[in-house]
Amino acid sequence: MKKKPIERHQTLREKILETIRDAILRGVLKPGEKVAEPELAERFGISRTPIREAFRQLESEGYLTVIPRKGAVVTALSERDVKEFYAIKAILEGYAARIAAKNLSDREIERLESINERLQQLADEGDVKAFYRTHNEFHELFIRAAGNHKLAELIHQLVIKFNRPRMASLSLPGRMQISVNEHTRLLGAFKSRNGEQADNLVRKTASLGGQLLIQSMAQEEGRDVDPAVLEQIVDV
Repeated sequence: MKKKPIERHQTLREKILETIRDAILRGVLKPGEKVAEPELAERFGISRTPIREAFRQLESEGYLTVIPRKGAVVTALSERDVKEFYAIKAILEGYAARIAAKNLSDREIERLESINERLQQLADEGDVKAFYRTHNEFHELFIRAAGNHKLAELIHQLVIKFNRPRMASLSLPGRMQISVNEHTRLLGAFKSRNGEQADNLVRKTASLGGQLLIQSMAQEEGRDVDPAVLEQIVDV
């Protein structure tokens, strides 16, 4: 059976998104570098329309900046962007975890444990993309359990816009294992119905994610780094 044009269009769009995201995260495309529409159109054998649609999505995720009459260029990720994102994420997700600790059912906690076991497998395999998707499932579950639709909407809008720093942070050596360990501690707080501990843990782990990414950025730029941050583990 032949794929419908809309399905093929969607598949190509996803391939374009993944190609550009990977190139940016691996440093093949540098900040300020132009992403050429003609080359992508020739590579995928398509018109520029789906490419421009992909550019708009990547702009909303913080990967690209579309400049009139110039095209799309790779957005520079600043330390200020990282600090501000993780500061807001810590407050919103910490509050969600505090409420979720009281609301989560035993079945939902079991589901969270199952997801974290899967995350351990993916960390052992070094599969960052699959880890990122599964990591999102873990957070989305307890955020939904908080039962605050406006809060969930705010967090969703925030993390979509800052997909890039989140993926970059998880790509750092050892960061996936740290994330699994963080989730294990958080599960302990959920099981004991300790909302304050859950809130504090999520805030501290979000702060660590930001610090690790900032230190990695400094290292890439040849600036001094704090080894204590790169080796830090969370203890609540």
